[in-house]
Amino acid sequence: MASKATSIDIAYRAGVSQSTVSRALRNSPLVNLETRQRIQAIAKELNYKVDKNASNLRTQNSHTLALLLCEDPTNDDSLINPFFLSMLGSITRATAQQGYDLLVSFQQLSSDWHADYEDSNKADGIILLGYGDYMDYEQKLERLLAQNTHFVIWGAEHNNKSVLSIGCDNHQGGLIATEHLISLGRNAFAFLGDASSHSPEFRDRYLGHVKALQTANIPVDRTKQVSAISTESSGYDAAMVLIAQGTKFDAIFAASDLIAIGAIRALKEKGISVPEQVAVVGYDDIPVASFANPPLTTIKQNTQLAGEILVDSVLKLIRGQEVSAQLIPTTLVVRSSCGIDSAPLKPL
Repeated sequence: MASKATSIDIAYRAGVSQSTVSRALRNSPLVNLETRQRIQAIAKELNYKVDKNASNLRTQNSHTLALLLCEDPTNDDSLINPFFLSMLGSITRATAQQGYDLLVSFQQLSSDWHADYEDSNKADGIILLGYGDYMDYEQKLERLLAQNTHFVIWGAEHNNKSVLSIGCDNHQGGLIATEHLISLGRNAFAFLGDASSHSPEFRDRYLGHVKALQTANIPVDRTKQVSAISTESSGYDAAMVLIAQGTKFDAIFAASDLIAIGAIRALKEKGISVPEQVAVVGYDDIPVASFANPPLTTIKQNTQLAGEILVDSVLKLIRGQEVSAQLIPTTLVVRSSCGIDSAPLKPL
């Protein structure tokens, strides 16, 4: 054919209506399998390509999802938490597998997400990854709900059951990390990370940590919980505060790998050996964790599965299908920073 093939050309060849062609190319079950396969074969023969713009105008859908990634503020905007990069990769692949495009925005939170994305037809739904101070973020979620925006968040379960959240079981992660350290004979624990309602994921990790200590009849010393955001520099500063307090500790459970890596640097600068004197466990299993010195024991979050569930969930919202919050189990990855091959010495 001299000109570009259209659905009318396919309908003529197949001896069916144009609407039947449209349904067959979408794999609609309303068209029987034999007819679908015949129409799809003709479309391939004619090198037919769906006009996505025309299709989107008809359906009032962009066939695009928006991923809004918001992080804790740092002095260097070029730094992105490697855990979020892993999530970005898995979400991108999962979106493509569903036949959607993905619009990615690394940003400070604006006050008009719905106007910026779904209401302007840039995207049919939104995936929210990372949120900084949750108390500020929570108000924005309420506005999204008021606008009937299709969105899903990665993180802790929200108090408002209308907010769909997908996340890993942070309480379980904190529990198994601490249980592992206890099994190695550690008994004087510190926690580095914000354990307040401003950081619900870190708080849940801390609560799992506390539960393990209580079960083992190990006293919980609140003075050895030092707040930190998920950066190496914040972990370094938190560890320095902990050391300066002069309290004894032989184990650190850090709320993220970046915090743990920063803490290890601080310990080494102060002449404290890891893991011989202080065992350190992180959270996330970012790629650099296995190359840290010593290699970092950590809690692994399944980012591939997380990306698939996030995309599937927001698409179900868009289609009006039933969907519910989910918690993904975590796993312990044991490396030498916890001192598994070393008997713990006297706590500092």
